Amino acid sequence: MAGHSSAAIAHTGNNLFLRIVANISTLAGWASAAMIVSAVGITVQMIYVRFVLNGSTIWQTEAVIYLMIGATLIGLPYVQRLRGHVNVDLVPLMLGRRARLWLSLITLTISIVIVAVMLWYAYEFWHLAYERNWRSDTVWGVRLWKPYLSLPIGFALLLLQLVADLVAVILGVDQPFGLEDA
Repeated sequence: MAGHSSAAIAHTGNNLFLRIVANISTLAGWASAAMIVSAVGITVQMIYVRFVLNGSTIWQTEAVIYLMIGATLIGLPYVQRLRGHVNVDLVPLMLGRRARLWLSLITLTISIVIVAVMLWYAYEFWHLAYERNWRSDTVWGVRLWKPYLSLPIGFALLLLQLVADLVAVILGVDQPFGLEDA
């Protein structure tokens, strides 16, 4: 019978590729946290301007929205590294070691394909916004390629982390679904 791993984080062992990807994903997590802190700071400033100074705000709401979306997308690989995404492990817990390995390989491969397709369309969308110089329909009029850049970057980093997870399982550095045999 399998049990939960004592470590919630994906293992890297002595593999250079896995360590580099882990560091990139951790950096992305810090960048995501910085975006959230910035969004909170801008929100506080916006409340102060509106309700204390009785002034109008031009860019704050839009900036907070873009920062929170960016934080979500850029934070994807870090959450994947920590195994923080929703995981239903009822079936893997009931399977034997070999079947669990195959299910993990199939699941990771399908995830990689789906994220690669999303990356393709995210890049296409970002490039269209850049090429056509799209701007938001607000007073601020931000060039939309800037906030849209978080789409291809976030999916590219998530794809990289998923490939690292697959490599770790194939090389035996990490257990399928992070489950240790009891």
